[in-house]
Amino acid sequence: MQIFISTGEVSGDLQGSMLVEALYRQAEQQNIPLEILALGGDRMAAAGAKLLGNTASIGSIGIVEALPFIIPTWLMQRRVKTYLRDNPPDVLILLDYMGPNVAFGKYARKYLPHVPIIYYIAPQSWVWAPNNKTIEQFAEITDILLAIFPEEARFFEKKGVNVKWVGHPLLDRMAEAPTREATRQALGIKEDQPVIGLFPASRYQELKYHLPLICKAAQKIQERVPDLHFLLPVSLQEYRDTIEEMVKQYDLSITLFDGRAIEVMAAADFAIAKSGTVNLELALLDIPQLVLCLVNPLTMWIARNILKFSIPFMSPPNLVVMDEIVPELLQEEATIDRIVDESVDLLLNPKRRQKTFTDYEEMRTLLGEVGVCDRVANEILHYQKQ
Repeated sequence: MQIFISTGEVSGDLQGSMLVEALYRQAEQQNIPLEILALGGDRMAAAGAKLLGNTASIGSIGIVEALPFIIPTWLMQRRVKTYLRDNPPDVLILLDYMGPNVAFGKYARKYLPHVPIIYYIAPQSWVWAPNNKTIEQFAEITDILLAIFPEEARFFEKKGVNVKWVGHPLLDRMAEAPTREATRQALGIKEDQPVIGLFPASRYQELKYHLPLICKAAQKIQERVPDLHFLLPVSLQEYRDTIEEMVKQYDLSITLFDGRAIEVMAAADFAIAKSGTVNLELALLDIPQLVLCLVNPLTMWIARNILKFSIPFMSPPNLVVMDEIVPELLQEEATIDRIVDESVDLLLNPKRRQKTFTDYEEMRTLLGEVGVCDRVANEILHYQKQ
């Protein structure tokens, strides 16, 4: 059996690697010979997928931000589409990565009509006040959607998409996360030292907009909290020099790590993070957090004034419960003073911290049960196109 998986960006590579591992695990248990080809990143390759192109660093949030990636993405997709047309897989898996994957799906529907298309982890167009054309395209290319959020499943079901809710795969990943005590001991951090984790980016554009602001706020937070230390995991190695140069300018008490994001989360008392998968990981580890979302000002102007962009929440924990259980600062709301005040309060205010823990507990009940990746793998291995 040959499966092709298409995804992009760091978070897609993470989710994709978990899926690849589960597919091979279930195939071995069920004696199903299996080969997995993919567009993804190093994590997926390490899990056993044969990469036809590396998309981990090709990704952006925003219209202006996406411009540098249009030609590289188009060239890679053209090459892979030709390969797939000559070597049709048994199943095509589209994982998140909205624009490129919808293009892939439309191509496959036209030239590989007998290949089932399974969408796993739907793009968050279901939140972003989508237009009907976007949803119609999505419905046309998707034989079945394996939804990770209950609200996502309900939304697409109403739009006529064949949906199955499977739960969120991060439940599997975070079930194996180290404890706070073990992590602090391994990292040489005292039990009573206040620690803030910083998660500015998984894309270069996010780094450009988030890191200077986070560093300026961190400098002021450091002045207000004695003995405070910051931890920052570098998501991609090519970002390290940029990050290192930036943090040096602000004289922060900080340690950088190559990867090791889960350990940084586990060791932290609080986190300042960009909007994305990391927010849910922090929530599942019971780490209070402040979420930032900044894009190019022109992107935001176009979104608000031309596309009539409207969204209730950006971060996954809030999307799960459709309520603000973690504070979000979007664009001009993300001032240094707001970041400092929110951070100090969430770090030091016991009542607010306890409210966060209670809200996280409610959120967890809506994510399903551990074993998501194996359930998804079995759905894929045994899916029959109607």
